[in-house]
Amino acid sequence: MAQEERWVSMGEICKYLGSSRDTIKRMIKSQNMPAYKMERKWKFKINEVDTWMHEKNSISSEERESILYAKDN
Repeated sequence: MAQEERWVSMGEICKYLGSSRDTIKRMIKSQNMPAYKMERKWKFKINEVDTWMHEKNSISSEERESILYAKDN
């Protein structure tokens, strides 16, 4: 049986992502970062945040190749 992932706090997600509290709040509000408000505290699931980050920051292989080509020239 797989163990349920625990919820992490704002402080833990800031440390995990290496971002400030203000940056995380801005990402929640303007970029729909997955977060849940429980009473007055923000809570996060690491796997949801990781998935969101990968989807938000993914680029196509063509874009990646053009970026790498431009760096080489």
